[in-house]
Amino acid sequence: MAPIDTPFTFTVRRRAPELIAPAKLMPRELKPLSDIDDQEGLRFQIPVIQFYRNDPKMKNKNPASVIREALARVLVFYYPFAGRLKEGPARKLMVDCTGEGVLFIEAEADVTLKQFGDALHPPFPCLEELLYDVPGSGGILDSPLLLIQVTRLLCGGFIFALRLNHTMSDGPGLVQFMTALGEMAQGALKPSILPVWQRELLFARDPPRVTCTHHEYDKMEDTKGTIIPLDDMAHKSFFFGPTEVSTLRRFVPPYLKNCSTYEVLTACLWRCRTIALQPDPEEEMRIICVINARAKFNPPLPVGYYGNRFAFPVAISTAKDLATKPLSHALELVMKAKSDVNEEYMRSITDLMVIKGRPHFTVVRSYLVSDVIRAGFDVVDFGWGKAAYGGPAKGGVGVIPGVASCYIPFTNHKGESGIVVPICLPNASMDTFVKEISNMLAKDNNDQVLRDNSLHVLSRL
Repeated sequence: MAPIDTPFTFTVRRRAPELIAPAKLMPRELKPLSDIDDQEGLRFQIPVIQFYRNDPKMKNKNPASVIREALARVLVFYYPFAGRLKEGPARKLMVDCTGEGVLFIEAEADVTLKQFGDALHPPFPCLEELLYDVPGSGGILDSPLLLIQVTRLLCGGFIFALRLNHTMSDGPGLVQFMTALGEMAQGALKPSILPVWQRELLFARDPPRVTCTHHEYDKMEDTKGTIIPLDDMAHKSFFFGPTEVSTLRRFVPPYLKNCSTYEVLTACLWRCRTIALQPDPEEEMRIICVINARAKFNPPLPVGYYGNRFAFPVAISTAKDLATKPLSHALELVMKAKSDVNEEYMRSITDLMVIKGRPHFTVVRSYLVSDVIRAGFDVVDFGWGKAAYGGPAKGGVGVIPGVASCYIPFTNHKGESGIVVPICLPNASMDTFVKEISNMLAKDNNDQVLRDNSLHVLSRL
């Protein structure tokens, strides 16, 4: 199996950025974020991109104009997005609901949707032109919380790109907002799901008390230089359809056969990525699973809640064990980490944030995987139908590039539905990663061959 690549360039002409405020005056108030929202590991910008095909019935409509007008109206319901973040005592973040607005850019590009290829997936060419980083806009405090760029294409289609301050929402929360924006663009007077703020539902207890083990927030020194370098990075995407997933499941023993696709794929990528990075065999390697905890609460968080509501449970193994033991070793660790998340675990995290000063999750020798397959980015409709592609704009986003990947729904050129995974690694490591993934998916492979090959790789460290 080969990674997917898309190299070409084009020109984008942008109008001057403008601030879009709510269509009517909204309350001026301070709204504290939750103690999940304002942890250090979420203080960054998420880039999202949606590609839309030409629709003949919309030929007289400018998508930028439609979305700009709908944005002002939807911000009446989501008015905190039009504010600015402030930091209070103990690094507590809160939204100052100033009504200043979100950044909006109208643009056009001399390219057609077809030129992007039959299979749309990250990495996307000229992304920095399709989601322009307006100078001075990318800060966490006192900066716009949303930036939206709508770029019209020569074919009549368009690209909707968005950048979100992650402290405000997680993936499902962002999709909720984008869906509401789409509904308003199609003439709705209000969103079908009304937004719920209620961030106090995820405030720390009084007094705060850490009752669970949270290795994801361990303090670790990068003593052996194993944080990924920021230069010379390769970005590639990998497709896992029914055939690939079935092939990976050959390595799953009968007693783990009920594992999910997320779990087996995560175990596989953790293993192959570890071998590709060539750490010291005794180094501890970490996989961080992003787990939506909305349903873990009793009662569940309310429908409409659009704040962050996930945990970062972590599994830990030595590099040697990951590479030389059967895949079941990594798989069991992933399954155990996921199962640890319950309501008490979430309460314990909120308390830890207050007690320890809102730390960043550990990035040393870590790999984070987030599943957005069912988030719904691809079904957001502004009147031109569902997106030809909808989801993360690139792999490796976050404070430390290369640490994170997303699982994105994808249909390949054969019409097979599956998962595309953007991977960001140093160039030399990417070559090894491709070989390891290909080895696992080889039709004549078996567990013993897999272990032998991994021992050979580790012997070169």
